[in-house]
Amino acid sequence: MRQTENGMFGENPFKLGIFSPNCSGGMAITTVPERWDASWGNNVKLAAVLDNVGIEFVLPIARWAGYGGSTDFQGSSLETVTWATGILAKTKTLTVFATAQTAFFHPLVAAKQFATIGEIADGRFGLNVVCGWNQPEYEMFGLKLSDSHDERYALGSSWLNVMKKAWSKDGPFDWKDSFFNIKNGQCSPKPFLNDLPPIMNAGSSAQGQSFAAQNCDFLFTVMLDIPSGSEMVKNIQAISKREYQRMIDVFTTTYVVCRPTMSEALEYHHHYAVDHADWPAVDKLMELMGMHAHSFPRDQIASLRTHFAGGHGVYPLIGDPDTVADEIERIAMAGFGGISMSFVNYLKELPFFIQEVIPRLENKGLRIPTKRQI
Repeated sequence: MRQTENGMFGENPFKLGIFSPNCSGGMAITTVPERWDASWGNNVKLAAVLDNVGIEFVLPIARWAGYGGSTDFQGSSLETVTWATGILAKTKTLTVFATAQTAFFHPLVAAKQFATIGEIADGRFGLNVVCGWNQPEYEMFGLKLSDSHDERYALGSSWLNVMKKAWSKDGPFDWKDSFFNIKNGQCSPKPFLNDLPPIMNAGSSAQGQSFAAQNCDFLFTVMLDIPSGSEMVKNIQAISKREYQRMIDVFTTTYVVCRPTMSEALEYHHHYAVDHADWPAVDKLMELMGMHAHSFPRDQIASLRTHFAGGHGVYPLIGDPDTVADEIERIAMAGFGGISMSFVNYLKELPFFIQEVIPRLENKGLRIPTKRQI
């Protein structure tokens, strides 16, 4: 069962969310002074804006170490489970995800944490499952990152199945496989209203897409262009239906530079993502993702260097409000069910997006008109 009061299953045809506000710099690898300060106070202010305007979700990145450079990009971050708990307590309608790395959280600990969050959330909690890619963070914990994508996702499947067992079993249970050896495992409380929270996975490899097709409600995947993105959505949904007899919604992630005119948007993008990029941090991130993450084709990573500085290498939405709204419409027409967004400074830039772009999305039938209080 799924928690139908959760905004991820709400009536808006195309869902919108915010990505990575819990991390210093957000997704922009830049030295500009207005870059995102991921303080708790700023996160609470941002959550209030999202709550008031009907944006569906906010999604954090689980980060344990930064990427160096002069800014130590994402070096300061709010831990996602405690962050999500606090944000949920401060909001009324917003769906708040926690991001859990399967290698760092024992599934019985995670099951109890997330069931507890469910009590606080009244059905607004979501779970983002991460099966691992960042080798230096594994080394920090004294763990080995498997070179095998198959093994990483096998661990993820076992981890998720243990947690689901703990949530569904009334009494103690035993579990033994290649990853976990559990005796008299149990979890109380159970998930809110005994429903599973919406579960997502962010993966672009074949193994990640198959894992999501089998286990998740939402797959977040990197899109390099609209045509290949459309084919990817078709393939993932076909796999989910054919092999697992279920449906999955596919989202992609973007970064937004929206200004009154196209020239202003392009000028600011060049300002922060070229003239003032934190290039050592960009190169460190690109090196790690090229070696371990498989989120981008390796032969194309070098050509994406500016977009890594602009927003972690994800799909750019750069332009005036009409251009940005038209591009979001193209993403929706390609079959995606929604996007996550990041900005150089969420609090300063999001109000313009809300005032100018969302009404255009409503006119296109992608959003249901609503009153907005910023």
